[in-house]
Amino acid sequence: MTKLGFGFLRLPLLDKKDEHSIDYAVLNFMVDKFIEKGGRYFDTAFTYLKGASEEAIRLSLSKRYPREKYILADKLPSWLIRNRDDCGKIFEKQLSSCGVDFFDVYMVHWLNETNYITAETFGEFEFLEKLKSEGKVLKTGFSFHDSPELLEKILTKHPEIDCVQLQINYLDWESPAFRARECYEVAEKFGKEIIVMEP
Repeated sequence: MTKLGFGFLRLPLLDKKDEHSIDYAVLNFMVDKFIEKGGRYFDTAFTYLKGASEEAIRLSLSKRYPREKYILADKLPSWLIRNRDDCGKIFEKQLSSCGVDFFDVYMVHWLNETNYITAETFGEFEFLEKLKSEGKVLKTGFSFHDSPELLEKILTKHPEIDCVQLQINYLDWESPAFRARECYEVAEKFGKEIIVMEP
């Protein structure tokens, strides 16, 4: 497997003002080329393209390829959860939208100080572990947008998670705003798999 993933955050559109106007002729070509060259990892989220991203996964990937040909990551929108039942409702909708029975990687989305409080309030980490125990997700994690201090706090409280998705690139490596190197080092210290976003 290549180390490069295919993110479904930004996709070719027929109308730049309409995030649902995905150009499937172009997208299907891109997906086919990615898989042909050995790519397997695809990433989406509930809120990407106002919901059209997960549907695009179904139409461009899961309807066209057998499940063993790809690895699929999706994310629980932590900031949209208002009660514990919301976690299950959103997850089932995501499975249906993507046209799959399980996710290889399932993450709490966009953790920062505020969203982490919401995640703890409504048991989002416990929800992920329940899904893992039921075989509905194979690996759990979270995407992170905050300080290395908060990252250390979360990983100390939740050693059960498998991976962390971090914003890492040359510009952010020593940036005082992103502190990418420090976040990377914290995740490494806890022995977590690191998924890179916005490279």
